[in-house]
Amino acid sequence: MMKPASASVSESESADAPLLFALAHTQALGNLVAQQLGIALTPHEERVFDDGEHKLRPLHSVRGRNCFVLHSLYGEPAQTVNDKLNRLLFFIATLKDAAAATVTAVVPYLAYARKDRRTQQRDPVTLRYVAQLFEAVGTDALMVLEVHNPAALQNAFRCRTESLTSTDLFARHLQQRLMVPSLVVVSPDSGGVKRADLFRQYVSLTLGRPVALGFVEKFRHAGVLSGELFAGEVGGRHVLLFDDLISSGQTLLRAARICRQHGAASVWAVAAHGLFNANAANVLSDPLIERVFITDSVPLPATAVGALANKLEIVSCAPLLADQISHSAGD
Repeated sequence: MMKPASASVSESESADAPLLFALAHTQALGNLVAQQLGIALTPHEERVFDDGEHKLRPLHSVRGRNCFVLHSLYGEPAQTVNDKLNRLLFFIATLKDAAAATVTAVVPYLAYARKDRRTQQRDPVTLRYVAQLFEAVGTDALMVLEVHNPAALQNAFRCRTESLTSTDLFARHLQQRLMVPSLVVVSPDSGGVKRADLFRQYVSLTLGRPVALGFVEKFRHAGVLSGELFAGEVGGRHVLLFDDLISSGQTLLRAARICRQHGAASVWAVAAHGLFNANAANVLSDPLIERVFITDSVPLPATAVGALANKLEIVSCAPLLADQISHSAGD
């Protein structure tokens, strides 16, 4: 089966302009990024054979050009995480074989990024193995949005990495609705405190006043969440739970319940990646959480549309990605 190619690229375009590809299942975001950059997506072919093998190739010369390949590595019924990773790697290798000057993988959501260290004996460090795959096909740089652990990403990859944060994006989007007397940003687990504190700083800067910080202790064993420590003062305050992603939704709901038990006036959940795996949409439909904010780094699953219709808001990450691509292309 042959996928329709992206919009054609003008032959009169500047030879210095970056070429932007968006692979299947990430084309909606790709079109928004291209619009922000003032260019068209570079056309390519994606062909799937009867036995499940596939080939991808550019339909425009890439010789001597700086190429950016946008592809978010999330799983869905149509393509697994591994399918998408494989296609992205093959396409990067194809561009390098076709004499592209540089190839940057723009991966808003990076699969396997959460497995960045050993937590049990003989555990895999999967993020490092993924890094080796990207390096093996000649990837020059990797651009990721709100990665689980920026330091681990830098340590795993030997090619250049650009770890983007959604903190300013959300702070500006929420600015007009955060004119409340008392506000606190809470991390739903102790491992995300640095991420939440960065968001707190951006919110404080945007509002021009101090914003408090808190966190909920969380341990996970065999899929069961536990932990009793809660740090922070949320009594009578509006709480912003900030995390990198929403998977099952249980971590955010648990944190919201604890904040409510400590007297929080209201709770909003903010996360860059809305994976909404399993029953997450129904979990987050609980009235303990009044609003849920995500980016469009991953397309919204159909299961989440109905369950969260009245409380979900999507903030596009396209301007952020486009700005970073523009800066990278000019380096």
